[in-house]
Amino acid sequence: MTELKRAIALPHATALVVGTIIGASIFVQPSEITARVPSIAGVLAVWLVAGAITLCGALVCAELASTFTRSGGVYVYLSEAFGKPLGFLWGWAMFWVMHSGIIAAIAVVFARYAGYLVPLGPTGTRLVAIGTILVLTLVNYFGVRQGSRLQTWFTAGKLVAVAALVVMGLAWSGSRDTVQAVAGSWGGGDFIAGVAAGLFAFGGWHMVTYSAEETVAPARTIPLALAIGTVLVTAAYLALNAAYLHVLPLDRVAQSTRVAADFAEVIAGPGAGRAISGLVLFSAFGALAGIVLTGPRVYLAMARDGMLFRWLGEVHPVYRTPHRALLLQAIWSSVLVATGTFRVLFTRVIYTEWIFFGLLAIGLIRLRQRPDLVRAWSVGGYPWLPVLFAVAAFGVVANEILADPAGTASGLGLVLAGIPVYYLWGKRSRES
Repeated sequence: MTELKRAIALPHATALVVGTIIGASIFVQPSEITARVPSIAGVLAVWLVAGAITLCGALVCAELASTFTRSGGVYVYLSEAFGKPLGFLWGWAMFWVMHSGIIAAIAVVFARYAGYLVPLGPTGTRLVAIGTILVLTLVNYFGVRQGSRLQTWFTAGKLVAVAALVVMGLAWSGSRDTVQAVAGSWGGGDFIAGVAAGLFAFGGWHMVTYSAEETVAPARTIPLALAIGTVLVTAAYLALNAAYLHVLPLDRVAQSTRVAADFAEVIAGPGAGRAISGLVLFSAFGALAGIVLTGPRVYLAMARDGMLFRWLGEVHPVYRTPHRALLLQAIWSSVLVATGTFRVLFTRVIYTEWIFFGLLAIGLIRLRQRPDLVRAWSVGGYPWLPVLFAVAAFGVVANEILADPAGTASGLGLVLAGIPVYYLWGKRSRES
């Protein structure tokens, strides 16, 4: 059987973590957080807490990645801790909604910002989005080295661009409206809602674990990449938000639908909006490159375990990539773009990801009881750090349920629909 090629070293793995997290949300999400927590200190505290929670999750994942070094990431960890049904549900939700939906959503964001530079109608926007998915799929089809190098270069470019924005913002000394001496009223519920919104801007930190079999010394590389990458992103988010709030009044940040563009226009004039659009394009493309690369590794692992069609788990004999899983992912993501259904599916189901994350932390505690397992790296602060992360993860879920009971119920129903599929698939496999 053809094996995957180990070509992802520490710089590439770290770039995958950073590049996957930093997409387009940091250029729009600060407005939602500031609207909920109208205080400079409060806003920065929200981002710091969201980054700390993400780091806790990354460290939980790091221990699991140093214990299980085969491809599949969260699917493998949940399967080992709780059994194949839960692992299957993760993969089920990933393919139909979570991962494919993220690909479709970011591709559409990319196309819309491209339309800001070159006019595109609705059809043109969808064609550009689908074309972007197909181009990145082909890059990864022909080798993981090409995909990881592309991700590294785009991540480096994004960090340089973010650093430039921060320096411009903090060095700016122009006049602006005076920020209120007393911040707007907000409470603990608003802060929790703000943290939940911030956590979605940190999404994707776990995806580096999907490609463990293509990572050089994964038991060491993946934990380091998770820790370094998460800290880098948290620092970048804090610095960029400080720059936003230095240039723009609180109320303008809260009301803005494109805060990064408004920020740039104050500093450099109306024409700066085009430059920001270019930055968002660059950032979205880089994030999409990493997300397209990682997902098929989960479907590959599921196919090898008999959870999907065996042919889906084949590795290309020349390029040594999960070529069929890549193509299937591209097809379904393109369907979601073409039909527009990703909007409903994605918004209703994305919160369920945090149910699995909470279970992941509990799973680590369960797996610590197994004497047969050897860990190359152990999470600090055990067991309090995994417990803290589990509480935070389930808190995000509870917050979403309270905000939209009907939508979250239907989303959870879609995920749970995978249970009868799992047992029917198992029956079919036993009979064959």
